[in-house]
Amino acid sequence: MHQRPTATAGLLGDTASRDYSAKLRRFNAFAAPELRQAIASLALTPGMHILDAGCGTGEALSWLAEHAGGESVVFGVELAAPHAREASLCMPSSRTQVLQADILQLPFPPESFDLIWSVNVIHHLHSPPEGAAALKALLRPGGRLAFGQSSFLPDMYFAWDSRLERLVNEAVSQYYRDRYRLDERELASVRGLVGLLQRAGLGKVRAKTFLIERTAPLRAADEDYLLQTLFRDTWGTRLQPYLPGDDHAELLRLCDPADDRYALRRPDFHFLQTFTLAVGEA
Repeated sequence: MHQRPTATAGLLGDTASRDYSAKLRRFNAFAAPELRQAIASLALTPGMHILDAGCGTGEALSWLAEHAGGESVVFGVELAAPHAREASLCMPSSRTQVLQADILQLPFPPESFDLIWSVNVIHHLHSPPEGAAALKALLRPGGRLAFGQSSFLPDMYFAWDSRLERLVNEAVSQYYRDRYRLDERELASVRGLVGLLQRAGLGKVRAKTFLIERTAPLRAADEDYLLQTLFRDTWGTRLQPYLPGDDHAELLRLCDPADDRYALRRPDFHFLQTFTLAVGEA
């Protein structure tokens, strides 16, 4: 792993030292089937030069290398040093490299890549259009820029209680607005990936949405993600100021493995989340 120190701080608090590796690993294990479907939809070919811009803990590096086949070269770049160290452990071969770098200041010459894959990253920048332009400059003629984003549509957690589900989604949005001092339009701008690619001057822009759907009984990776990342890290006491007391108490009961109402053990548990991939061509 090559390191390139940076002091950049992202819109959502990302820095070169911030570490949420466990959360990234849990999401990639949870959404691996759908992420791999998205990569397969790109019809990669041998010999491609590929960049994973904002590679996190690096699980997609091996998936990209696998689908591209022999003689392909895959680079991963990641702002956070702890994530880049984790990603360096995922390198499938000597034809894969990981660098710590800011995607606005990447150490590659123009027209270096046939594909740039970037998932759940562009909305972390203060200026997504600047990020899209910087990545577009690295594409070879005919190369593609693929922006992926989870949760375009409201997620479904409690199929049996749509009212509580709506309140939780609204509380999460308000929490993020307060924490990062953002307005609703800034948080929702991630939905505009198609327009972002078009404004960057990319052509043949298309989008495809993959449904992440889980029902009981859950895989271990699914329960781990939902319990640790959503129920504990994202919700929990954070949402208490944003929910009426009775609703917050009910939410805590549904999120508690020791409670007999624990949501993830209900036989009717049904979870929905979306993953959208928007692709444009240079």
